Amino acid sequence: MSDALDPRLTYLDEHGHQHHVVLTSATPRVTVGRATESDVAFPGDEEVSRLHAVVEWLGTHWTILDDGLSRNGTFVNGERIAGRRRLREGDSIRIGSHRLRFQEIGAGPDEATRMAAELPTVNSLTDTQRGVLRALCRPYKHGVAFASPASNQVIASELYLSVDAVKTHLRTLFAKFGVEDLPQNRKRVRLAELAMHTGVVSERDL
Repeated sequence: MSDALDPRLTYLDEHGHQHHVVLTSATPRVTVGRATESDVAFPGDEEVSRLHAVVEWLGTHWTILDDGLSRNGTFVNGERIAGRRRLREGDSIRIGSHRLRFQEIGAGPDEATRMAAELPTVNSLTDTQRGVLRALCRPYKHGVAFASPASNQVIASELYLSVDAVKTHLRTLFAKFGVEDLPQNRKRVRLAELAMHTGVVSERDL
């Protein structure tokens, strides 16, 4: 019998139905792939390999492994992984055109609490900031594989702003979402991931 606090993977199937896969140490290996016998199966997604990735319990934490198993790669928070990656509360996993969320409710007052208490909400951002975030995240519409956040020029064109104005708004958003200290090439990806993960940008907005 599973506990409501057990770690789990949450995702939508091809028909938009939500699924929860409870993760317990009694079943320490969960396969993800296109094969129908996979524990998490996406049989209709040609971008997913038959055995795409494996979620495994390593005794102290859950990990995801894609050690050359897949053709198109496995992405955690927008970054393609090579080998094994430890999973943390709220991680967004992209496999093919599908997104899965790793939830670890009993993980303690770290990332989950920080995100709930400190990250911006829709109502705490200005209309222009929300517009910049929507434009930044638009390439991720429908879970498109290998998407990257929109460029400053694309955002500027969509919102009829100057590129300098977009840069200014992004600097403010980097600070609000706590990603200003990340490497430059990671800031935009992490900002987009957090905006979508927290619901500031929804699928409908894209």
